[in-house]
Amino acid sequence: MPTSSAITLAAIGGLMLNAFVWGVSWWPFRHFNGLGLNPLWATAAMYAVSTLIIVAARPSALRALWRHPPLWGILIASGATNAAFNWGVTEGDVVRVVLLFYLMPVWATLLARWLLNEKLTRLVGLRLTLALAGAMVVLWPQGGGLPLPQHPADWLGVIGGMFFALNNVLLRKYAHTPPEARGLAMFAGGVIVAGAAAALLTASGAVAPMPAPAPGWLMGVVLMALAFLAANLGLQYGAERLPSALTAVVMTVEIVFASGSAVLLGVERLSAQALWGGCLILLAILLAAWPARKQAEADAVLEVNGGSRRWP
Repeated sequence: MPTSSAITLAAIGGLMLNAFVWGVSWWPFRHFNGLGLNPLWATAAMYAVSTLIIVAARPSALRALWRHPPLWGILIASGATNAAFNWGVTEGDVVRVVLLFYLMPVWATLLARWLLNEKLTRLVGLRLTLALAGAMVVLWPQGGGLPLPQHPADWLGVIGGMFFALNNVLLRKYAHTPPEARGLAMFAGGVIVAGAAAALLTASGAVAPMPAPAPGWLMGVVLMALAFLAANLGLQYGAERLPSALTAVVMTVEIVFASGSAVLLGVERLSAQALWGGCLILLAILLAAWPARKQAEADAVLEVNGGSRRWP
């Protein structure tokens, strides 16, 4: 029987696997784009493979998803997250897109207030201020002007983070639904949303049509689908066994993997502006984990005293 320390290390390893796959995913998407496969088509194809695997392994997931219409919101939010993020890191500056994507705590706080009736405290206000200040530093034009997204990829990073926040809030709101249905919704969303966006943009001439099947990208799509499936399993394994505060901290390593891989491969240079802005955004994320740590400590005290408590 594995020891608790071994389980903890395995759980952290699962989270690190998830962060690594997402952090370096920009490279294969750019490779696909070079082969003529737009990241929207690549996302739809990749998640089609994953969805088929899930349905084959858990046929009940399809029925459960159909019986819980609120989960369709997760389907749309997850699909929009993947479509925006994958397109953004393919077309734009990887570091900027990832940092703007990780403004997610700002949108999560506002959405949780609206959908979950969570309170806005001074600590919440502090982390919102830090995250927005970090975004302003990242976006501040060198020639002066307003700190607004300058490139469509910047907007894709922001939009992806918004939908990721909505996805997370909806997962909490509908945590009582079957887990296999929630998992299927998240993968099917990548097929439906990215595929629909790709079809519409192809019809308008903004995106190239999907190329003819070729071993060069077909095998890559299958491997990416398996990698994202493994990453999702790693995330579930780690999140179920570690305090949410530690999970939040470990997941920020994705920023390191993304920026580090882009710099090491010579694609980009890490500017002081991005570094300082990223530090502020990371600090906001770490502060977002602070209440979760307090909550875990309270649960531990109640358990020792023989009590029980359910947190929303």
